[in-house]
Amino acid sequence: MSAFVQNIAIDCADPYQLAQFWSQVVDRPISDEDSPGDPEASISLGNGVDLVFLQVPEAKAVKNRLHVCLRPQDRTREEEVRRLLDLGATMVADHREPGATCMGWAVLADPAGNEFCVLCSPAERAAG
Repeated sequence: MSAFVQNIAIDCADPYQLAQFWSQVVDRPISDEDSPGDPEASISLGNGVDLVFLQVPEAKAVKNRLHVCLRPQDRTREEEVRRLLDLGATMVADHREPGATCMGWAVLADPAGNEFCVLCSPAERAAG
């Protein structure tokens, strides 16, 4: 497999409140590090994938409220972005920091317009 799902991020107004709901849905606890009022909250699904809830100021308009974040296994983030673009994805937003070993991410859209992120590989994270 060339990439695996690292986390599923959900934009919302109140991360802790939405995490409480999902905690019940998936029967998994909210991270002990999270508290009401925090700008993010997370739930480990226990299989290496986390649900991450991120506070945003705007209501749902165009951007997905739920998206998958991919972490390439045997390629760099840049190689994986190029591979996915070659497969038919389009670049939506580039949050990679030029010159940094492994900072930021790239937001792509699949051919149907569903957004997802490409993160740094495990090797890049270890090096950076």
